[in-house]
Amino acid sequence: MVTMPAPSPRARRSVVAELEGGLLRGADTFPYFMLVAFEASGLPRFAALLALWPLLRLLELAGRGGLALRAAALVATAGVPRAEVEAVSRAVLPKFMADDVDPRAWAAFGACEGRRVVVATRLPRVMVERFAREHLGAHEVVGCELEYSRLRRCTGLLKGGGEGEAVADRVRALFAGGDRPDLGIGRSEMVRSFSPFCKEQLEPPFTAGAATTSAAAPPFRPVIFHDGRLVCRPTAFMSLVILLWLPLGALVAFVRIAVGLMVPIWTIPHIAPIFGGVVITHGRAPPAVHAAAEEDGGGGSPSGVLFVCTHRTLMDPVVLATVLGRRVAAVTYSISRLSEVLSPIPTVRLTRDREVDAARMRAELARGDVAVCPEGTTCREPFLLRFSALFAELSDRIVPVAMNYRVGLFHPTTARGWKAMDPIFFFMNPRPVYEVTFLNQLPAEATCAAGRSPVDVANYVQRILAATLGFECTSLTRKDKYRVLAGNDGIVNAAKPAAPGKAAWQSRVKEVLGFLLH
Repeated sequence: MVTMPAPSPRARRSVVAELEGGLLRGADTFPYFMLVAFEASGLPRFAALLALWPLLRLLELAGRGGLALRAAALVATAGVPRAEVEAVSRAVLPKFMADDVDPRAWAAFGACEGRRVVVATRLPRVMVERFAREHLGAHEVVGCELEYSRLRRCTGLLKGGGEGEAVADRVRALFAGGDRPDLGIGRSEMVRSFSPFCKEQLEPPFTAGAATTSAAAPPFRPVIFHDGRLVCRPTAFMSLVILLWLPLGALVAFVRIAVGLMVPIWTIPHIAPIFGGVVITHGRAPPAVHAAAEEDGGGGSPSGVLFVCTHRTLMDPVVLATVLGRRVAAVTYSISRLSEVLSPIPTVRLTRDREVDAARMRAELARGDVAVCPEGTTCREPFLLRFSALFAELSDRIVPVAMNYRVGLFHPTTARGWKAMDPIFFFMNPRPVYEVTFLNQLPAEATCAAGRSPVDVANYVQRILAATLGFECTSLTRKDKYRVLAGNDGIVNAAKPAAPGKAAWQSRVKEVLGFLLH
């Protein structure tokens, strides 16, 4: 096939593109099967698939890529509930695929204003369909299918789409009206079976001519919400690193947590480098404010400082308290019992009842400083979710704090997994880094005391925090996140409760299995 310069974007009305090695820079699909194995099943299956990697590589070198695909799918998915595979495909895989999109391929693909078809040649359709439709704007996705048993579990077998001619027939069937695709993008042998059906063809490496369509292509839709514990793409090498680090990482996490619970809180930023952690502080922390209300006979305003933080991990209020070196109460909508036990600072559960929550926060402010994260949930990407305006009604002594973190191996947040493991995964990273930036206290004219509405105050705080971090403000909420990642509204215990004895037994089993398998 000859690489051809891209025609004018107006001339293109339809496109058929290969995903692996076409729209995505890399053609290696092994990391995606590793992600499914780890996130949908656990560590044993993850290790088993890694052990199979040499055989898979030999099959590919021998020209038996189809057999390698079937073997990887069998080990990664056999016996896994269908809902788990679909959840991982929805919440985990899109982030890794988005990071690997070829900008020039997207420029050519996105510039087509008509029908867009994505062909998955090395992955089951269920693993790519969410990403292709939601982020690439595909109208149709062609690929092989996973088979399921009557119990809605994967058999590990694939059907359809495995041969070049079969894929070509399915592509031609989509254009049965006689209107051939204007452009075909891809490079594999399977793509060559249907590329002659397209009026023009492009294959990597794309020429400079393909980049000329970037002005006509719509902006690539970023992945704002994603789940899963692994930070790095689990190539064979990185997967081996993760497996070797896990036992040592668990020990390191235990030592870090034990030391953090035993030493005075103000010493933690100073001793963190000894244990591989880093806490970076910018700006000037406000001094403690004593109880003015008591001095005025109980009629004064709340005495504490209200720290309004960006919400990156469960550790945000804890790190803030260690930097301040004093008691700071953390208010949160949901926190696991284990996290409450491990927390070195007081935690206050909110109920989502506005009056009740306001009363609880006022009571804590009367005792001292309070840390609140108005986003209501964490976001891993450089975006800030919509701020709840409740905090603006409670105090005029508001100090915005920009929190951010960096980790190398494991994400310390989850929407689908066991939240009790969040602090443990954070401390399992070889070198966790936290960055705390104190902004100036809001002037009186920027608070509700000057007649501004709580919503205006919340939006103003969101904007200055986003500008400090270089993030983008959004109007997305906690509900949006959990609908994308978990298929619910993110309300704990929203489902019908089980019997008391059964619920307790299930909770214990989940915690034990979560620690062993993840």
